[in-house]
Parts: sequence; structure tokens; C-alpha cells
Amino acid sequence: MSAKSYVNDTLELIKKYSSRQPIFLQCATEVLKSVTPLLEVNKTYEKHSVLERLVMPERTIIFRVVYIDDKGKAQTHFGYRVQFSSALGPYKGGLRFHPSVNLDILKFLAFEQIFKNSLTGLYIGGGKGGANFDPKGKSDAEIMRFCQAFMSELSKHIGYSTDVPAGDIGVGAREIGYMFGAYKKITSKFDGTLTGKKITWGGSLARKEATGYGTVYFSEELLREKGMDFHNRICVVSGSGNVAIYTIEKLQQLGAKVVAVSDSDGYVYDKDGIDLALLKDIKENLRLRVSDYAARKKGAVFVSKVNYEKGTNGIWSVPCDYAFPSATQNELSLEDAKNLHKNGCKLIAEGANMPCTLDAQKYILENKILYAPAKAANAGGVATSALEMQQNANMTSWTFDEVDEKLHKIMKDIYLRTSDTAKEFGFEHNLLAGANIAGFRKVADAMIDQGYI
Repeated sequence: MSAKSYVNDTLELIKKYSSRQPIFLQCATEVLKSVTPLLEVNKTYEKHSVLERLVMPERTIIFRVVYIDDKGKAQTHFGYRVQFSSALGPYKGGLRFHPSVNLDILKFLAFEQIFKNSLTGLYIGGGKGGANFDPKGKSDAEIMRFCQAFMSELSKHIGYSTDVPAGDIGVGAREIGYMFGAYKKITSKFDGTLTGKKITWGGSLARKEATGYGTVYFSEELLREKGMDFHNRICVVSGSGNVAIYTIEKLQQLGAKVVAVSDSDGYVYDKDGIDLALLKDIKENLRLRVSDYAARKKGAVFVSKVNYEKGTNGIWSVPCDYAFPSATQNELSLEDAKNLHKNGCKLIAEGANMPCTLDAQKYILENKILYAPAKAANAGGVATSALEMQQNANMTSWTFDEVDEKLHKIMKDIYLRTSDTAKEFGFEHNLLAGANIAGFRKVADAMIDQGYI
């Protein structure tokens, strides 16, 4: 069978048993089509049925979560943990609390996590979890009760050498703290089973900065190879959570000017450059919206989502040199990619997971826009989570600079691994193919070594 036929047959298999999971199918399509050149030169993977095995999670856990709200009423949600691959180590990946969470979203995130974690060079597998619970508008007491109820079931399936969850959208240090407390009470263990903890009780310095910093470090290596840098460049960063905030921080440290950020309500354009201290206060302390940033910053303009052109995300109409989609999946469409290209954008670096649609990816690559794909560029968060695990195992704590230095080296190594693999297969410009092939090859070889399990 040709490699192309093998890939297509596997995608048809996904359509059959995951017929209502389009996001997972999109992610699998991207990965499998990218690794076709590897499958053509190495028939071992087909011989051992690697694709069919790899696209099916090792274990999927779905459970009910019931908590009592502040009015004394029982509220019910779905909880999930998708343990996709342990070929390289314990399952590792975040927990997401958001109304959009479902099995489709989590299978996509967990599948993506397999290859992202592989690229770090660390011994961690891929998994993801969460619940269709929205922390927004909830009191601390409600969030605590939900986290405790969620952990009462999740605790049965995780452990330091089994599955190590972290945070994601809707899950920060507060939520990790409540879940860790519940885990400790249930299991009588104080260990590194959860990462993203506060510094005073086992967390790692530079963890909250890591994904944003890592995206910039990866992009810096790509730009350096092309004789470019960040100095005086105009940047746009979507989102306004941890990833976006610390992408902005590192970009500003390197001399760039960030003029726009966003949230689910719309985006803010600030021609003078985003005031990072104000943005942090708005989002981290006051837990407000980016529209509140515009209300407090002279000259800043808020554009509501209702005013976006159909089929576009308004923030990508803002002219920039470099774009950093750092909010959520499929936030950058084909029309958005065309707008960025028309306005002279030279680099698109993904801080979020799969923020570009498949047709947007194709357009970006065909038009030779520099492209830093998510599973390589945003691996800094999970890499630093693994560094937190190392610190917990050794019962020690590293300084911010020590962690940042290790993160910087990991991101440089990921870039070299990705770039070298792309060149090996004749795709010098296509780092997406390089990342997918490099990540896949390591996992697939481990699966073969470990037999049919």
C-alpha cells in the first residue's frame, strides 16, 4: 500500500469511529498528511500498524461532576481525561475548564500534546482533560467546591509516574491549588502529580511565563536564521491570558512593539503600544475584559466582536510585521491569513494550540510567510511543567534565571530538531512538516520497541 493510501485509510477510520469529532479529525489530518514522506521511506510503521494504534487513545475517562453552588443548588457537569499516549512517559497535559469543552476538543488537544511533548526531548507522554465548567462569574467558594468534586474522580486515574495534569484555559494557580489540596487529602500524597502549583508549595518559577516566552524564543531562532529580529517590529498578539501576556512581555524585552490584544468579546488596538502593567492588572488582578483596558488607557480603541467581518477575526486586520495567535483553536482563518499577508506580515507564530485552520496553514506555507507551528513553538509550557516535576522529585527549587535558561535551551533544541528534520525531507520552509515528522518518529519508534500494547 502506498503511504498516501495508508494515511487516507486511517483518516477514514477516524471518520468512522469519531464521526462527530471534526476538530480531532482536523488535527489528525494535519499530522498524518505531514508524515507521509516518512511513511514512504520507512514501511516499518505501516507493518506495525502504528497509525491505526496512534490515533486511538490508550484510555478515555468520562465522569460526572456535581457541586453545590452558592444558592445551595446542585450543578452537574461532564469531566474528562483523555490519556492518549504513554509511549515516551507518563501522560502529560493540561486541564481545561470552559463551556466549550467536549470529547472532540480534548482528543484534539491530547493528540497534539503527544508530538509537542515528544519534541521537547523530555520523557513525557500526551494527555488532556477538563470539564464543561466555566469559572467566569463564579465565586471562589463555588470554584473550590467544583475542583474538589472534579478531583474526587480524577484522583483515581492520575499519579506522578502515571498521569501528570497541569493548567490550561480556565485553570490557573487558584484552580490547581484547590485540586491539589483535594488530591492530597484523598491520597495522603504530597508529590508532583499536578504541575502549575504556586511557588510556595512546589511550583516552579517561570512556569506562568513559559509558554509565551517559549513561543518568542522559538520565533527568535527562526528569525535569526533568516537574518531578522524583533527590534522595532510591530506585533499583534491575540488572547489576553497567560500565553498572550507573557508573549507580549518577552517581545517588549526584545525591542518589539505590540499594538493589539483580544479576548472573546473583541480586540483592543493601542497605537502607542500595549501598556503591559495595565493589562496585567486588568486580567490577572481585577479579572476584567480587554474592553476595560481601552476604558482606562488614553488612545486605545476597543473593537467589538460583533463588528468583525464575516469569516474573520478582527484582530488579524491590524497591520503588523509579526502575528502571534495565542488564544484558541481555529482563530485564524484563510481570510485572516490573506489579510495578514496583504498588510505585510512576515511571521505567524502560534502560541495557542492549532490556531490556524487547515486552509490558512496551506496559504501561509504557499505564500512563504514564516510559520512557527504550535506543537513546536508553544511547547515551552509543558517543558517547564516537566522541569517542575524534576524539581519536585529532587525536593528543590531553581531560580527564575535557572529555569528560564533551561527553557531557552529547550526551545532552541526544538527549533533545531524541527528545522533539521524539515531540511532532511526537502521542506526547508515548512517547519510544520518538520515538527510533525520529528515528533511522530520518536513516538512511533518507541511504540514499535514496546510491542503491541
